[in-house]
Amino acid sequence: MFRILLVDNYDSFTWNLVHLIGALGPAIDVRRNDAISADEVLALDPDAIVLSPGPCTPNEAGICLELIEKAAPSVPMFGVCLGLQAMGQAFGGEVVRAPLPMHGKISRVHHKGEGLFRGINGPFEATRYHSLIVARENCPADLAVTAESEDGLVMAMAHRRLPLHGVQFHPESILSEHGATIMRNFLDIAARWNETGRPARTS
Repeated sequence: MFRILLVDNYDSFTWNLVHLIGALGPAIDVRRNDAISADEVLALDPDAIVLSPGPCTPNEAGICLELIEKAAPSVPMFGVCLGLQAMGQAFGGEVVRAPLPMHGKISRVHHKGEGLFRGINGPFEATRYHSLIVARENCPADLAVTAESEDGLVMAMAHRRLPLHGVQFHPESILSEHGATIMRNFLDIAARWNETGRPARTS
């Protein structure tokens, strides 16, 4: 069975995310961001890692930054909200205040129908809960912006070579469209990487 290690950043939406992913079939092991080390996560040898939303900054998100650095070369990862911000910062980007705080606000998300958004035609509505954003002006060279809001803010990013993806909005929100499709696309991306691109496992 496909196994996911989900890092809980002490967020009220974590279990909504667990239910969204669990409905698609994977086994999910949930660990708080200060209750396990990055090395212990790697020792568990998950098929993918999910970084949950959270109420803090990437610097305050327990193991997240270290885990991204250590796991990125080998383990597929999906970040939501804070999880995306941590990915952006880990690769050299800057996390800044958003122009406006977005707490329970619905935005239209524009994308190219690739990667996480395969099979989704045109813009869709998604729910946002955040006051921070990955600055687009100095986007890390290793990361590509794969979706944006109507005012051009980063709504999703992907690594240019590795199976690392993140979204700023909340796909697990009941008011977000295509949440299950986005998660299924990530699981498919992760499965393909594990079959063909992942460095040999030692266990």
